[in-house]
Amino acid sequence: MPLTTVLTERLRLTHPIVQAPLAGGGDTPALVAAVAEAGALGCIGAAYLAPAQITEAAREVRARTSRPFGVNLFAPQPVPASPDAAPVLARVTPFFAEVSLPPPAAPALPADAFEAQLQAALDSGASVFSFTFGILPPAAIAAIKARGMFVMGTATTVEEARALERAGVDGVVTQGSEAGGHRGTFATEFETGMIGTVALVPQVVDAVRVPVVASGGIMDGRGLAAALALGAAGVQMGTAFLTCEEAGVPAAYQEAILTAREDATRITRAFSGRPARGIVNRFMQEIDAGGEVLPFPWQNALTRPLRAAAAMANRAEYLSLWAGQGTRMARRQKAADLVARVAAEADAVLGRLRRAPVSR
Repeated sequence: MPLTTVLTERLRLTHPIVQAPLAGGGDTPALVAAVAEAGALGCIGAAYLAPAQITEAAREVRARTSRPFGVNLFAPQPVPASPDAAPVLARVTPFFAEVSLPPPAAPALPADAFEAQLQAALDSGASVFSFTFGILPPAAIAAIKARGMFVMGTATTVEEARALERAGVDGVVTQGSEAGGHRGTFATEFETGMIGTVALVPQVVDAVRVPVVASGGIMDGRGLAAALALGAAGVQMGTAFLTCEEAGVPAAYQEAILTAREDATRITRAFSGRPARGIVNRFMQEIDAGGEVLPFPWQNALTRPLRAAAAMANRAEYLSLWAGQGTRMARRQKAADLVARVAAEADAVLGRLRRAPVSR
């Protein structure tokens, strides 16, 4: 039977499952729509998309489903001054040569597009607007709420969750240290925000009044059942959806997840300059061993051509293989099958617990 929570009721979902926004192309419109059609919440990770691309992605999702979906952006943040890139350029140049790219130049950043991205997201038809890396400006939150969208921010500590609640969010996504991809920490040092999901979720639930969505290492129905037991209203899953047939990542990336052990991931700044969890590969090992990288988003801009070329060549050793610590539980399947399986497993787990005798 469907698991009903405040999240499913507020968002008109069948299952309290959110497909994490997979900025960078993993969350294709086909994936987002398939998740939505299965009764969960599919999300467009729009942080790296131009406004026109956000509009087109949302149009494709709406053409495939009439069910609710979400859109996600990074909260705007100050950009560090242009750094001295010469030492880092020298370190990455050999990698560029290995995929037949010319030596990289000092990276350039596109003009700030947040306001235009926000407008495209507001016009997208999405029911949920989520964000990470900080707190949105008050005017942005007001504009989102004026469209009737459900607003969710990402927290890695209790104080971040409280700050998001004060800012007016409708829900908080707690990102445990097991989670793959970029860390959302914004109100403390990165190391301070490395709190495990099981420890973080109940403390945030106790501290805020809005619904809490658990994320980090959740791959199956046991994880969903555990999150609900901890007081969460649902779960957000990323790595599990990356190996779905509809995901837009290279085959080498999917294979890396499917063959990885639970100890195969590490936090790195090598690809983007911001701490993120991914499967260890050659680029990560050699850049991390060398010391300095450029700050985010400069390092991200520098390595983007390398990652794009590696994706085309299906070479995992140069890809940012973002993944959480639950990799052994990953499966190759359709998104609808994943949603149905997680929901059924959670229902079965909770049923067994209800029937279990109490020892005295």
